[in-house]
Parts: sequence; C-alpha cells; structure tokens
Amino acid sequence: MKSIRDLLNERILIIDGAMGTMIQNHKLAEKDYRGDRFKDWPSDLKGNNDLLCLTQPQIIKEIHKQYLEAGADIIETNTFNAQKVSLADYHMEELAYEINLAAAKIAREAVKEFYEARKVSHTGGDLEEAWVAGAIGPMNKTLSLSPDVNNPGYRALTFDDAVTAYYEQVKGLVEGGVDILLIETIFDTLNAKAAIFAIKKYFREAPPPPEGGMKEIPIMISGTITDASGRTLSGQTLEAFYTSVMHAKPVSIGLNCALGAKEMRPHIEELSQIASCYVSAYPNAGLPNAMGEYDEQPEDTAHHIEEWAKEGFVNIVGGCCGTTPEHIRHIAEHVKNIKPRPLPTIENTLVA
Repeated sequence: MKSIRDLLNERILIIDGAMGTMIQNHKLAEKDYRGDRFKDWPSDLKGNNDLLCLTQPQIIKEIHKQYLEAGADIIETNTFNAQKVSLADYHMEELAYEINLAAAKIAREAVKEFYEARKVSHTGGDLEEAWVAGAIGPMNKTLSLSPDVNNPGYRALTFDDAVTAYYEQVKGLVEGGVDILLIETIFDTLNAKAAIFAIKKYFREAPPPPEGGMKEIPIMISGTITDASGRTLSGQTLEAFYTSVMHAKPVSIGLNCALGAKEMRPHIEELSQIASCYVSAYPNAGLPNAMGEYDEQPEDTAHHIEEWAKEGFVNIVGGCCGTTPEHIRHIAEHVKNIKPRPLPTIENTLVA
C-alpha cells in the first residue's frame, strides 16, 4: 500500500462526508443511544453521537462503508466530541478513552471488510485501501474567549486541561489503529495548539513501535472560517491561522464546516497560495435553510469543488455538514481526472 504522501502527489484524494447527517437519517430514539449498557444512566443521552460507537457500532460501521462505496479514500472516526471536556455534558468523562478506541477499531473493521469484499471481484492492477483518520474536534469550551460577557478575562478551561483531554483521546485513537490524526473544525487556534501539543507529547512518551513501525503518524489540520470576514471565531485571519499551526508540520492544512463550497472558494484559493503543505477542503452542503437543514444537491456541491480542482487549489476534498454518500460520490467523479495541486517551492523566511 502506498503512503498517503505518495498518492497525494498522484491524484486528489477524497475524504468522507458528514457523520451526523447520516446518524440523523436513522431517527434514533433515547433508548437507541442508551442500549442495554446505559439503560439506567441518570442523564439524557440522545444526541451523544460518539456514544453510538459503544451502543450501536453496527450503524457507525455501515455509515463508514457507505462512504467507502461512494469513493472515499479517507474515513473519519465517529469521535468529534469524544474527549472528557465535551463528554462532561453527559457525565461520561470516564468513557473518553474507551469510545475513541472503539471508534478507531470500528473504522478499521469497516475498511478491512469493504476491501476484502472488493478483492473477490477485483482483477488486475493495484487495489488501494483507505486511510482511517482519527477525528479530533474543537471541544465545546474555548481557550481564547470568555463565556461570560461580564468577565472577559474568565476562561472555562485551562490549556493544561485541554491538553490532558486531547492526550487521552489521541491515545485511544492511536491504540485503536488510526492512520492519521485529524484536528478539525478549528474555530479557536489555541484549542488546536493544545491538540497539537497533546499529539506530540503522546508520541514522545509512547513506547517504541515494533521493528519497521512508524513512530509518529501524519497530522491533518482543518480550520473553520465563520463568515465573510475571512476570520476564525477567535479573530484570526486565514494567514494568521496557518502561521500559528504550521510548526506541527501537518501533511495537510485546510478548511471545513460553516460555509458551503461557493462561499468557501476565496478562502481556499488564498490558502492554496500560502500553504507549503497539501491543502484540504470539505465544505457543508451549502448554507442551512431557515429550518437549519441543508438543501444543496450533490451535483451542485461537486460542480463547485470541480472548479477549485481545475484551478489547482486542492489535494483533498470531501464534505461536512449536510453531505451524504451521494455528495461524496459526485465529488469523487468530478475530480477523478484532475491533477492535484502541486506542492509549491516556498523560500524559508521569518514570519512577522
């Protein structure tokens, strides 16, 4: 199997679409989230999608397989909120490691089962497999902003607390077998820095890998531009965000969520001009309607992303909120014959 860097030089890779959208389609009730193990849990659990890795693993595995069938090269674990800070909303802090471990194993099993089935009918040529990306979300508490308008200096979370929570999540994902760690939907770069620090700390402290194994695994970073101002929620410009995280030496830096492809285009164009690494982009299925739902059709999303690809802006594309396997199928079809963005030659300069 080729490395992800090798393939990124050859073609545009496809990352999967929304997990939450697909879970919503199952119309799960409170009892479905609880399962037998948590039937007597004292607080409501509906909406804790990461918990489904323990109570409804077959649903999560099937969603992964649907995205693989649609053409995804990278599938994300169902762990967007699976660290103790966010899980505290459900009083499930102690389950963070277990959920991440289970989620990574489910995704690995999905890839294995999907490609074993394909090999039966495959004839000739190399059969590439997909990568599992451990999804690391932004947390529900921010390190840069105060939740109390009357006390701007107050923080609901410390940097060390964030690092501890992310470290536990990284440990579960890596021990579960992920190929990539994806820090995504970043609206506060200080939270992302905590995740980066936790990843580096984990690999410094992890036991040596077996002979021939990889000491560290690639990191992908994906931020979120929240509106037409071109800034993150914590106020950074795109260039400032990139400069703040490039020390992590990620395999890719990109954008996801908040915007549809049409609205994201100028920001992806800007990022493609400044990034020394590969560029990823997985927008929402347009902007939400008055009911908070997404109406953009797969063909429309794919058309916008095809234009980016033809302009040479991207190396990895896919979908975020509101996107489905059909969106990913159309995106994959539209970019399959387009060359990926070549890595630029950038002079080593100090950044002010």
